[in-house]
Amino acid sequence: MTKRELIEVVAKKANLTNKASRDSVQAVINSIRDALKRGEKVVITGFGTFSVRNRVERVGRNPKTGEKITIAARKAPGFTPGKTLKKVVR
Repeated sequence: MTKRELIEVVAKKANLTNKASRDSVQAVINSIRDALKRGEKVVITGFGTFSVRNRVERVGRNPKTGEKITIAARKAPGFTPGKTLKKVVR
């Protein structure tokens, strides 16, 4: 499902116009993004948890030359599905 398809589904199910639906979906996405940017966790009960994970520095290899390189530590977004979502997908 693409973002456009999600907007269409929300518009039909919530009886909204496509513009109102697009604004709603974008507001949810922006809210999750902003919370993660601040380092906060976003918990949506019945769906899952979005969080920021710290990736440690590690050694990798350049696939072209085989030379060892250091991959810097960084933060990455993560998602852990909730129990209800796992059950539905199974």
